[in-house]
Amino acid sequence: MAKQVKTIGILTSGGDAPGMNAAIRAVVRTAIHRGLEVKGIMRGYAGLLQEEIVDMNSRSVSDIVHRGGTILYTARCQEFTTEEGQKKGAEICRKHNIDGVVVIGGDGSFRGAGKLSALGINTIGLPGTIDLDIACTDYTIGFDTAVNTAMEAIDRVRDTSTSHERCSIIEVMGRNAGYIALWCGFANGAEDILLPEKYDGDEQSLINRIIENRKIGKKHHIIINAEGIGHSTSMAKRIEAATGIETRATILGHMQRGGAPTCKDRVYASIMGVRAAELLCEGKSNRVVAYKNGEYVDFDIQEALAMTKDIPEDQFRICKLLVR
Repeated sequence: MAKQVKTIGILTSGGDAPGMNAAIRAVVRTAIHRGLEVKGIMRGYAGLLQEEIVDMNSRSVSDIVHRGGTILYTARCQEFTTEEGQKKGAEICRKHNIDGVVVIGGDGSFRGAGKLSALGINTIGLPGTIDLDIACTDYTIGFDTAVNTAMEAIDRVRDTSTSHERCSIIEVMGRNAGYIALWCGFANGAEDILLPEKYDGDEQSLINRIIENRKIGKKHHIIINAEGIGHSTSMAKRIEAATGIETRATILGHMQRGGAPTCKDRVYASIMGVRAAELLCEGKSNRVVAYKNGEYVDFDIQEALAMTKDIPEDQFRICKLLVR
């Protein structure tokens, strides 16, 4: 028999992502519409363990859909990876009459949600990460904004790189996933893309391409480098020494996390937020809301965590065909 949920909590965990506020707004307003009480849990699982819990209503989420970041703040919490921390979190939920929790974050956040579910707190996860590296979903909250931010920045660097006839290495975020780098490779017409999943470390081939392109009249050379490979500054020095071409490194960094979310991130995050609240109202638990093959669906958390994801071979092939 489905467990009736009367009060839900909502938290954001791990790295922030544009569109999280849209999801928060959707969860809160849907839950209130369905007659539930809503509590905001500040600073992720760390805030839960510190009982940083506030009441929320429709006014709490007014004028936030266009804002980047998360109004609930976020943090990482080592204590919640322990059994003791998880049990403490579940007890605090019960103390505040929270019988359902929506967790917005990545795989690590979902593991915590799964532990809460096993301890009797209904949980639903929403995929919030700019890296697009959650295997169960084709879309993650924040990716569209982050990749557009990176694309616009790379366009600007290209202008000055062309003016000075430079080689430019532009490092984008993606510690273990090269999706931002791949998409920018397409969108910015880069000469080279370096992805954690694909790069073989052959820097000499990279240098040879730069030299050959200069011989045929190319006035600039844009290399998009994923954070997971890194070392952009030292790479730039080596390339300049080997080619004689002025080479600069630009690390875009956390600017990719900020800024107003795109229309897509506002709309998709809102729909996912509504679905999360509805699943809790249906008595569901231990689920992750996903966007798969053009539809909004949900998976068991453990099933979702067991899935794997890699750079699509055909996308990588096409990108390599076009960049040169």
